[in-house]
Amino acid sequence: MTSVAVRCSDAQCGKPCNSGLKCPICLKQGIDAQFCNEGCFKNSYKAHKAMHWKDDKPDSFDPFPKFKYTGKLRAAYPLTPRRAVPDEIEKPEWAYDGLPTQEQRNDTTNKIIIYSKDEIKKIRKVCMMGREVLDIAAAAVRPGVTTDEIDRIVHEETIKRGAYPSPLNYYNFPKSVCTSVNETVCHGIPDQTVLKEGDIVNLDVSLFYQGFHADLNETYYVGDNISKEALNTVETARECLKSAIKHCKPGSTFQELGDIIEKHAKDNKCSVVRTYCGHGVGKFFHCAPSIPHYAGNRTSGVMKPGMVFTIEPMINEGAWQDISWPDDWTAATKDGKLSAQFEHTLLVTEHGVEILTARNKKSPGGPRQRTK
Repeated sequence: MTSVAVRCSDAQCGKPCNSGLKCPICLKQGIDAQFCNEGCFKNSYKAHKAMHWKDDKPDSFDPFPKFKYTGKLRAAYPLTPRRAVPDEIEKPEWAYDGLPTQEQRNDTTNKIIIYSKDEIKKIRKVCMMGREVLDIAAAAVRPGVTTDEIDRIVHEETIKRGAYPSPLNYYNFPKSVCTSVNETVCHGIPDQTVLKEGDIVNLDVSLFYQGFHADLNETYYVGDNISKEALNTVETARECLKSAIKHCKPGSTFQELGDIIEKHAKDNKCSVVRTYCGHGVGKFFHCAPSIPHYAGNRTSGVMKPGMVFTIEPMINEGAWQDISWPDDWTAATKDGKLSAQFEHTLLVTEHGVEILTARNKKSPGGPRQRTK
């Protein structure tokens, strides 16, 4: 029988809480949230108020009406309350206070971890689970579905497997998956946004299980009426990742991957985002090596057997630059044009590379033919 302790709703606290102190607006709107004390309530109010309906009306609204969005997409609040994780599920260090302290300490070493056979066995297991969860979420992608519904599916499927959704409360990220629609480059927060025919959406799934993380994502088409621009951007991103993976083997440098990715992107009249990069994963959610996806980067490191990392190129239809929304997470293209991304967790072997998060024959999505 699963159990969930009552905890403070301040994302930077998360301690067991029996104070009974509740937000008056939450009480009025039927939202279940309580705080240790007035300090926790005031500290979290900026994030907490994202769950409140506007003027008590059950309709979505844009919380940033004065923000100059670059495309047609808008934030659609309120956010649903943070989804609970049973007490018996092992949690990463940031589950309650939002801080990946050990990860931050590890970053100062800049050392690339070489995993043992036993550790690789566990990483392989969580990666397999990550693929299962992503495929289930992807099967729900269709016109009329909200990104919050996708988050619910990811959260529940992760919990079913006895795992923790790695993004949840990581630096106070409020959800269990990133859903990046159309011009969103990455880190889109699931909300009341309704997917429409012709959209594209990236689902970025990460799981924590038995002390290790898996990380993978794919961009999916919503419906069948897809523009040639969307087809070219998505398929170019898919091909960029595939080309980079082919280059992975002992002795290859991480720097070279950016050259391969940007060449293919430019050949297809697309650009490569520079703000975000691939990374080591396993014991930590993010760690060395850092893997930029653009040409001419100066990242260090040589691939060796036992290394585990992600490659996750973000490919834009137009300019490579991105801007951040006022939610401090969502990154969107500077010119409002489309962006697509694909990511795998990879293991360097003695003779090449193993795709730990590989698709299978039943995986939804997959490539489509470009239109001329």
